[in-house]
Amino acid sequence: MTTHTLETPGARIVYDLHGPLPTADGRPPLFMIGQPMCADGFTALAGYFPDRTVITYDPRGLGRSARTDGRTDNVPEVQAADIHAVIGALGAGPVEMFASSGGAVTALALVTAHPDDVRTLVAHEPPLATALPDAAAAARALSGIQAAYQAKGVGAGMANFLAMTMWQGEFTDAYFDRPPADPAMFGMPTEDDGSRDDPLLSDNSAAVTAYRADIPALTAASTRIVLGVAEESGNTFTARTTKSLAAQMNRSAVVFPSHHGGFTGADSPYPGQPEPFAGLLREVLESRS
Repeated sequence: MTTHTLETPGARIVYDLHGPLPTADGRPPLFMIGQPMCADGFTALAGYFPDRTVITYDPRGLGRSARTDGRTDNVPEVQAADIHAVIGALGAGPVEMFASSGGAVTALALVTAHPDDVRTLVAHEPPLATALPDAAAAARALSGIQAAYQAKGVGAGMANFLAMTMWQGEFTDAYFDRPPADPAMFGMPTEDDGSRDDPLLSDNSAAVTAYRADIPALTAASTRIVLGVAEESGNTFTARTTKSLAAQMNRSAVVFPSHHGGFTGADSPYPGQPEPFAGLLREVLESRS
């Protein structure tokens, strides 16, 4: 593995190259991205692709990638421009891409703006509130997380985040009328440490869930787009957003093993099943159907 730094407008992007370029097997590099997950979140998954050249990176303002623009908001189109710059700097396009959660939103923005950058995109559970029939209620639920975080800190914010992401089905009055989520019930701290810069709980990433996918551009793109949903997600928020987006694009979502972060290994706070996950991802990438 080699680590590189690329200056882009407003940021210094750090990325890791696992393997040679040009690739040893002549296949496109496999780019793995997340949001707010950084490169280290893909260590286990990348380990199951020893035959592939894999690229991982830290999104601007997270991990090793410092911002120089003075901003704190995470905007999919801006992050997509960073990835476009990395692909261009490596001369590696078009790549294959596995994108998780907020990273899947970034990837959709990348394909919209630069479809020639990506041959196949596997977008796993993009949290697009705008794709839902109950989009307004979902936005209200997301705002509740931010409000709890701003009022009482990380424990309250994370408890509300977990309650929201575990909720099955649409966000009806039953959701909004429930008692406030108790941090202690989730093993979260009840004390407020005063910090308000968490990329997941603050409004810094509001643009991610508020991103509106350009369905005509995505369906017209040369990129093969596969939407992935976790088998354990049931009818939760990210499962519903994925299935709804898939329906709008006139396709079915592929069911991946485990949960929302099912590709993570034993070092994760919530380990998944990285080996079967990687096996299915390989099958999807190798299939051109």
